[in-house]
Amino acid sequence: MKIKRYKKVQKCMEFYTNNFGFRKPYQILVDGTFCFEALQNKINISDNIPRYLQSEIKFLTTSCVIIEMENLDRKVRGAVVILKKFAVHKCGHEKKAIPGSKCLLSMLGKANENHYIIATQDRDLENNVRLIPGVPLLYLHMKTPVLEHPSEISVLNAKKKLSGIGIAEKTALDQLKQANGVLEEEMNVRKKKKRRGPNPLSCKKKKTNTQQPSIRKKEGLPEKEKRKRKKLRISKHVKEELIKNTMQPSTN
Repeated sequence: MKIKRYKKVQKCMEFYTNNFGFRKPYQILVDGTFCFEALQNKINISDNIPRYLQSEIKFLTTSCVIIEMENLDRKVRGAVVILKKFAVHKCGHEKKAIPGSKCLLSMLGKANENHYIIATQDRDLENNVRLIPGVPLLYLHMKTPVLEHPSEISVLNAKKKLSGIGIAEKTALDQLKQANGVLEEEMNVRKKKKRRGPNPLSCKKKKTNTQQPSIRKKEGLPEKEKRKRKKLRISKHVKEELIKNTMQPSTN
């Protein structure tokens, strides 16, 4: 099961690297809900997540996320301790802190140009993240981390990019043709194929003309020789006895 999970993770990250320019080490923006869930299930984030993604990781958080967690109950203090171990990314809200979910969304922007991975257990934040193309989503299911498959918006955006590349290549080729004075008619002319003889390997052998026996009689051709039957040879003493028996008169 672990091998299948790792293969799925590799496919997901290959999708983001090929279509959205993600590079190692990956940057993960962590919020308080993710740290709290990891603490409840006794998961070491700094050890398990790099092993799961099979890559070096830069764990990041923001000052808004830390302030939001500090203002909550004492039950969340353990999660705050974990958050403070990560590097604090400048979010531009130093003067006035905003809710952690809004802060992370502002870090992503419209296209996630800095290639962040969002690690959260907040359902509302997850739904908003899925609307932004090119954002991997990481969450915890009990004691196992799960990297979600690319969202529909991410897949559609990747297809549009590929189709756009094809159109750009066609326009570049047309410009080169015009610059070099190459006409489309000349490009579309096909070379005439030379006629070649039949393939000797595919040719069948010539059939011998076998005439029917009726035709042979008309043309005066010799018929097939009939098979000769073997004659039975009778010994002399047997012949003599047979002659005697025939010569003797009947007693009746």
